[in-house]
This record gives sequence, structure tokens and C-alpha cells, in this order.
Amino acid sequence: MHSYRQLFDFTQEVFLHMGCPPKDAKLAAEVLLEADLRGVDSHGVARLSGYVRLWEAGRINPKPNMRIVHETPSTATVDGDGGLGLVIAPKAMDIAIDKAAKVGTGWVSVKNSNHFGIAGYHAMEALSSDMIGIAMTNASPLVAPTFSTDRMLGTNPIAVAIPTKNQPPFVADFATASAANGKLEILQRKEKKAPVGWIQTKAGDRSTNANELKDGGALLPLGSDKVHGSHKGYALASIVDIFSAVLSGANYGPWVPPFVSFLPVAENLVGEGIGHFLGAMRVDAFRPADEFKAHMDNWIETFRKAKVKKGQKAVLIPGDPEREMTEKRLKKGIPLLPPVARDLEELGKRFGIKL
Repeated sequence: MHSYRQLFDFTQEVFLHMGCPPKDAKLAAEVLLEADLRGVDSHGVARLSGYVRLWEAGRINPKPNMRIVHETPSTATVDGDGGLGLVIAPKAMDIAIDKAAKVGTGWVSVKNSNHFGIAGYHAMEALSSDMIGIAMTNASPLVAPTFSTDRMLGTNPIAVAIPTKNQPPFVADFATASAANGKLEILQRKEKKAPVGWIQTKAGDRSTNANELKDGGALLPLGSDKVHGSHKGYALASIVDIFSAVLSGANYGPWVPPFVSFLPVAENLVGEGIGHFLGAMRVDAFRPADEFKAHMDNWIETFRKAKVKKGQKAVLIPGDPEREMTEKRLKKGIPLLPPVARDLEELGKRFGIKL
């Protein structure tokens, strides 16, 4: 176990060694560690060495000149100048929140960015302003559309955070694939098989081999197959890709740059970097905030009272498991799988940082 403070300080030092300004290094560490706190281990410090390798390959700019290239009172398009998505996305969300404060809603599409961590972090930024937050991003093409064997889409997550009065906020944060690639990576480290419905072979057959992607296989859309609704997951992933990239001028579909540095960037790129889409909606642009939040509490309390199936303990509200995990890990520490711990130790040796 490592404490949040230990991992935060270590991660911040790594970003400083990459050349990030102090404020950006702190922000990047905060976003990355939020994933570990919330139990999304696939997107936390386990990804740190991946960012370092991208930086070493010249694919991350540690000191980006982020700028708005187009805007209206309620919208903006941001050029992230190749910066860390962990830094670009929160700053873009700040723009959305500022616009929402002025005109009711704010929408920001981002191009020329990189992997931005968990979508939930960015959506939750809006909560303290009595706003609903929305965040999504496209990602490396690892997911095959329904009826295809080609890897055309990313796991393309969507997050929505909704404020409440006395109840914990509603926070939905999910990939539009049956499982995020990071979950496969965790299974690889544990040397375990993947559940049926997560991946397919390069020929399109079902597979439980957690290393299937390395042999040309693909992740499956949410729903796994047509009978179980994979066409809906495919549609959701497509919407994220279009909002994040076609709208902003980032790369989309099979042209999205891979997160791993050893894979080459596609030829004849159609845009710049990875794309994000962030939104903020002021609750009182629709109805009085206190009134809305009281009804959100009622909504949550009502769903918590729903009859529970045999063998289950309770009906969960989106955000419950992550909130409970955060409380637990702040008290007891954050566990690291041995391969992740070794990875961080190697980074520490390279940069002269003690974990």
C-alpha cells in the first residue's frame, strides 16, 4: 500500500522532470491520482510511464501554448498544442464553466491534445458551481464496429456529473466499449483471462485471451454483439468521436494517435492530436438550483429504495462505488500491482525520485 500523498508527490515530480510548469505538474498529478482514488486503477499511476514514453518520443509537449481558436458566447474550440490531456482538459472545462456562468451553458471542443485520464474528473469540475458537467474524449482505435474486424474506434468514454443537495452527487463515468483497454492490461499483469464478450480475434471470433489485441484482435463495443445491443455501444462511441474530433479538428476513427509510444502514428492524418468535448450547464438556467437539487435527492433516495434482487445488497447510484473507494483508499492507502510498482520504481531510478 502507498498513501495518496506518497503517490501524488512522486507523480508530480515525474511531471516536473518532463518539463511541465509547477502548476501543470500539480494539476496532472491530481487528475491522474483521482483515478487511483476512485478505483479506476487502469487510468491512474499505472499509466504514468506511458506518458513519459510519449514525452520521450516527442509526442507530448510539456509546455503547451493552449489557445482558443474559435468561439461564441457559449462555445469554444481549443488547440491544446500537443499538451498533456491531464492539463488541457481541466483548463478547457474551466472555459466551459466560465461561459456557462455568463450565458447558461458552455461547450468546448478540443483538438491537438493527448490522453486525459478519467472523464469523471473533468465532469465533476462543474459540481461546485451548481452546474451539470459533461466530458468525453476519443481514444486510440482498439474497438471494432458491430459486424467488423477492423479497429476503428477508441473506448471513447462519457461522463456526466449532476449536483445534489444532501445526497452524494450523481456521477456516471463509463467507456462505450464492453471494457476499457486498461482493464485488459490489469488482467495481463495478473495473468488472468478476460470475460467472454470483451474482445474478439482478428478473424472476429470470441476470445478470452487478455493479450488478444497484440495478435491483431479488437475490443468490442458496449453490448458485445448485435443480439446484446453492441450497435448501441457502437453508436455511442461514434457520437463521442464526432463531438470530440470531427467537431474540433482532431484526428478521428482509425487516425487517432495510439497511447503507446512504440506504435507509429497513422499516415495522412485528418486532424491534430486527440480530441475532447466538455460541457457545463448551469442548473438555474433551467429551474432554481435548490429546487432541482432537492428533487435530485428525491430521485436518488427513490432509486435506493427499489426492491433488491436476491443475492444483491443494494441498488447503487452512479458514483457510489467510486465514492466509497475514495474514502477507503484515503484512509488505508492505494494498492499497486507488482508490475506497476516495479514500473514506478524504474521511473524513480531514472529521474532520481524516491517513491
